[in-house]
Amino acid sequence: MKEAHFPSRRPGLRAAMFVDFDNVYLGLQALDPLAAKRFAEDPKHWADALSAGGPGESSRRFLIRNCYLNPVVFSKYRTYWTRAGFRVIDCPSLTQRGKSSTDINLVLDAMDTLSGSAGIDEFFIASADADFTSLIQRFRAADKMTTVIAAGAVAFAYREMADNVVESHDFVAILNGTTVEPIHAVASVQPSQAGGAVKAKAVSAAVKEVCDFVRAAPGPVVGAMVAHRALTADPSLKTDWGGCGKFGTWVAQIGHGVEYSATRGGWVWDAQRFSSDDLPAETGTESGIEERVARVTDVPALSAAQFRQLFTAMAARLREQPVNRNELAKLVRDDCVTAGQPVSRNAVNFVIQGLGYVDFQLTDTSTAEELAAAWTHDVEELCRVALMEFDDAERLALRRWASGGFVDA
Repeated sequence: MKEAHFPSRRPGLRAAMFVDFDNVYLGLQALDPLAAKRFAEDPKHWADALSAGGPGESSRRFLIRNCYLNPVVFSKYRTYWTRAGFRVIDCPSLTQRGKSSTDINLVLDAMDTLSGSAGIDEFFIASADADFTSLIQRFRAADKMTTVIAAGAVAFAYREMADNVVESHDFVAILNGTTVEPIHAVASVQPSQAGGAVKAKAVSAAVKEVCDFVRAAPGPVVGAMVAHRALTADPSLKTDWGGCGKFGTWVAQIGHGVEYSATRGGWVWDAQRFSSDDLPAETGTESGIEERVARVTDVPALSAAQFRQLFTAMAARLREQPVNRNELAKLVRDDCVTAGQPVSRNAVNFVIQGLGYVDFQLTDTSTAEELAAAWTHDVEELCRVALMEFDDAERLALRRWASGGFVDA
């Protein structure tokens, strides 16, 4: 009897994508309306970007691409998605309050896929809705890789459960065509020797810049400031920090007498002259409020001085020229670093999203005081939802910290 020959499995990670259209589109509308339009009308563009792998990495094959949308509101976008190879599932509102059936339909389809015979390696959930946390837990329990695509603030537990998160600003950059690097496959292999040689040369420039900067500093330096210098020398590090995943891991292994500690946001110093004993001491009540709120609500653990500089820089940029919110975050981040109060781009984006949640309109007349007051209101609301309780003194400390001193009562 002649033995049957079956075709070998095609290369690439087998992936499945489930898109909560309403959640992502509305989240992008608050961040960058042009990006929202491109998300809705050109899904092939960003889906291809997610499929690509970097040099020496596995690409992805999306065997399943499902889009769940409310046909009453967003039916005009259906054609764009079907033409891009997505299966569109209508999820109309089933309640008087307008709640659609997206969640239940998405979860049922995802669980069917998980238990099916397709052998999916990686599941993508395009939604910032923390209701999908339990679904991500099921994927992890089945030893599947998980990636969340977020257009908005992501709950801490939801973020931590996923293997990878495509942050709002990175997704906007893909949609606007301002990212040149492909999104890295989660299950990747090491770069090839040829690619490694090119990378090593680029990384050495960043290492030299960091070493020179740290050795000339009068004491330990805030990690965000060192990261900014490294990215200036080698912008390609932004993608995955030379395979290390994050700045802390990268800077901790470069050697050359450079030491790193993740304490209070991260510090870097010259081991020849300083040690961890030279790190700035923590200060009383305000630091305690910062730690508690950041741990429970995911609010950026910035100092009051950093928040103050953030609001000052944001107001100045808004007066200067009209920019989209994604570009605003980058400019404000750079201004804060230049002013000696470095903050991360993620932190600025978190604040911008928070301002959107309290319906604060970013205009050229927005003042630093108004930005601070609106942001403080959002922080207080996050604390309320998280059932955090404060006495009068702690509440005052919270407001002073979150507002950068602009709000006293």
